[in-house]
This record gives sequence, C-alpha cells and structure tokens, in this order.
Amino acid sequence: MKRADLDFLLGHMLDQYPRASDINLTVGKPPQVEVDGVLMPTCQDLGLSKLTPFHTEMVMLNLAGGDRRNLQNLLNHGSCDLSYHLPGRARFRVNVFSQRGTYSVVMRQLPTQVPTIDELKLPLVLKQVAEEKFGIVFVTGATGSGKTTTLAAMLSEINQKKSYHIITLEDPVEYVHPQLQSTFNQRELGLDFDAFANGLRAALRQAPKVILVGEMRDRETVEIGLSAAETGHLVLTTLHTIDAGQTINRIIGMFELEEERLIRIRLADTMRWAISQRLLPKVGGGRIAAMEVMGSNLRVKEAIINGEAEGKTFYEMMQQGKPFGWTTFDDWIIGLYRQGEITEDTAKAYASKRAIVKRGIDDIRAARGEKTSDIDGLRIDRDYAGSID
Repeated sequence: MKRADLDFLLGHMLDQYPRASDINLTVGKPPQVEVDGVLMPTCQDLGLSKLTPFHTEMVMLNLAGGDRRNLQNLLNHGSCDLSYHLPGRARFRVNVFSQRGTYSVVMRQLPTQVPTIDELKLPLVLKQVAEEKFGIVFVTGATGSGKTTTLAAMLSEINQKKSYHIITLEDPVEYVHPQLQSTFNQRELGLDFDAFANGLRAALRQAPKVILVGEMRDRETVEIGLSAAETGHLVLTTLHTIDAGQTINRIIGMFELEEERLIRIRLADTMRWAISQRLLPKVGGGRIAAMEVMGSNLRVKEAIINGEAEGKTFYEMMQQGKPFGWTTFDDWIIGLYRQGEITEDTAKAYASKRAIVKRGIDDIRAARGEKTSDIDGLRIDRDYAGSID
C-alpha cells in the first residue's frame, strides 16, 4: 500500500460518512468509522470485509514509518502518537498501537475551522476567561468529550480581543489558530519538545502571556504549571477528571502527603476556573455537551485548603453561584431536557446526582400537565379503614 492508496481509502470513508469523528482499523474487523459515538463498518464495497495483519501493518508504515521517533516509541512502548494530513480534506490525530502481535490504528478527525464560544453554544461565562490576567484554568472530561474544542474556543476569544503572545504545547496540534490580535506559537510534542514538563519550562523563557498545556500528565508538569500561574501567566490545561471536586483531588493526589498543605494553598491561590464537560446523545441523532462550571471565590478557596465539609461542598457552591454563571452538570442536564434536546433516560444516565435530576424532570413534567408517576388506579380501601375502627 502506497500513501496515495491510504489517502484514497480515508477519502472514501469520509465520503460515506461525512460526520465521522474517528476511524478505527483493527485486524479481524472491516474498516470502521465512529458516528455520534457508534462504530459503523465501511469500505465493504472495496472488498475490505475483514482487515488482515498485512493491511494494518502497511497503514502503520505509511503513517509512522517516515519518523524514527514514532517507530522507536511503537517498538519500545507499544504505541505512538502522530498527526496526519489528508490533502484538501482533513487532519487527523493518530494513535498506532500493537495488540496480540498485530497493529491497530485509531484516527481522530480534527476540525479545520477554529470554533467560537457562540457557535458551540457554550456558557457565556467562559468569555470571562479571556479577561483573566493570570492563574490556571482546568478543562476536564473523559477522552473524546470535547475538551480541546472548548479550549480552542476560549483561545479564539482571546485572539479576537487581546494582543497577547500565546504558546500552545499540544500532542499533536489540533486547531491551527490564525494570527489575529494575538501572536500564536503552536508546538507539538515529539517534533518541537520532548515532554510537557520540558516544553512548559522552556515556555517560561519565551515571554508568553498565555500558555496552553495539552494535558497535565504528571506531578512535574503540574508543579511548573502552578509556578507559571503564580508568576503572572494565564495557564489553560486539561485533565481526565469528571467534575470539579475530582479535579482538585487529582491535582492534590499527585503530591506526597507532607506536601499536601502547601499544594492546597498554591492551588487555592492560582485556580481561576474548573470547567468539566460530557457529551450526551441528542434527540434525533448527534451529541450535545453538558457543562459544569466553577469559578473561584473565598468559599471555594477555603474548601480547596481545608477540604470539603458538610454544607461546604463544591457542588453546593456551584448551585449557589448560579448568578455568576456557575452551574452543576445536573442543572445543565435539566435545562437540556426542558429544551427537548435529550430524553429522560439520557438525563438520568448522565446525572451526577440522579435524585436531583429526577426531581427537576418531575417539576418540568408537572408544569406541562404531564404525569410524574407511573402508578395508576389507586383507590381508598374502605373495608380496611373500617376494620381499624
């Protein structure tokens, strides 16, 4: 297989499924694309009903064979990350990995247009991130939940309003930002720096105002990121955590017990926002984002330093912070149900506290004049009442 053959194959998949988000090439299965979170077979009209080890090895060589670093990572660590450009069509974030003596390939399609907060219908409070002068902002969620897209939208907001020097450290570069008001230098792991900690340490000498760190993967990166936030930089980064409380705990858990108090104080002083998101199945197909947003105030700082307590949980603080644009996942999910964007089953399945979402749904249904219970046919047992007398 030559590169032209691979490009034809990828183009054919995108022609069949224009809304594909991922491409999955695994031995023993046909080529597959992921559409709205579901894998769909493709390319069977080309006679590819089942991929062989030879097929995936040829794809691997076309993707990773031109870079010795990628081949070394694949041989030494069992996987490698890279980016791939399909001329005139798409860019991909690629992971090649070995499994049971064969190679598998997963390719995430990267949008070519940088989105805005308004286009994504994200909370307008996120525009306040563009006004932050320093500190650290966490965007968290599971893999594939849209963290990078949300970060790109916030950077786009800064790019349109501020004349800043912005350095991004990514694995790989996903959104290519135009040079508008701000000046962008986008660096890719493996090509421009060898580790996030080293890239972040070097960025402090490159006079940036804003630093995007693709992921806080280890203690060293977190420590340098906190130092950057303390010295007047705005640091935007991601974590694989599901909500604000777990984000705080994950950061603190990266450090030794004797360092906990100091890290809590540093985190309380530097954290500006903790934003989490989940992608939910949408009525009529597709997916829609649910958001959780927590900012920073004296109560949040106290909870970070001393830990959560009864009546002083991050969840309760987000509920009480509604006037400032803060929100819990549950309030956002109830809003999506009210707008008819998601079903009741979806709302309950993705809720943080199912009882709260259930109560919110019952209130909406009662306001619409709908039943809020499946119990029918209740009547008073008068005989039973008489027997008591």
